[in-house]
Amino acid sequence: MTPERQERLLAVLKKRQINLTVVLENVFDPHNISAVMRSCDAVGIQEIYVLNTRIPPHKKWGPRSSSSADKWLSIHQFTNIVDCFAALRSKYDIILTTHLGSDALPLYEIDFTRSMALIFGNEHDGVSNEIREKADGNFVIPQVGMIRSLNISVACAVTLYEAFRQKHRAGHYDQQQLPPDVFDILSASWGFLGDE
Repeated sequence: MTPERQERLLAVLKKRQINLTVVLENVFDPHNISAVMRSCDAVGIQEIYVLNTRIPPHKKWGPRSSSSADKWLSIHQFTNIVDCFAALRSKYDIILTTHLGSDALPLYEIDFTRSMALIFGNEHDGVSNEIREKADGNFVIPQVGMIRSLNISVACAVTLYEAFRQKHRAGHYDQQQLPPDVFDILSASWGFLGDE
């Protein structure tokens, strides 16, 4: 590995955010999942969760839409809601779903500097009732058009860039967020030693 490549990988790892994740519930199209992965990588999210209770676990992602983002992410797949939520609750303080309801907060009223998991539902039905009941709240992306819905990968990207804006302003990207042990594990899996 060239010194330039190692320096780039190290710089990316130092910007990874440990307190924000995305959960995809029963998203059918692997290209949508891959597009979400690309957005996650772009804003420094390291872990994403893929929950499939209605379809078998995905074996492949859409390579063209991900640009191989999946190889830089830690992807956790679940087939059980209880197990998935146990994993989320052990790492994140707040779990929010995207759901158009009377109790939903507008995206721009959420404090994304807190430890948070964001759940996006499938392309047809959105987030399931069971997931919404287990979550801490809902949010919506404000819209003024007739359709009032966005493609899941677009909705996720809009949300993540609002989170990025807030976290950047709060200085979350100015210093390493990953704990040293996680940093070292990822350094090794990415093919270099993180020690400077």
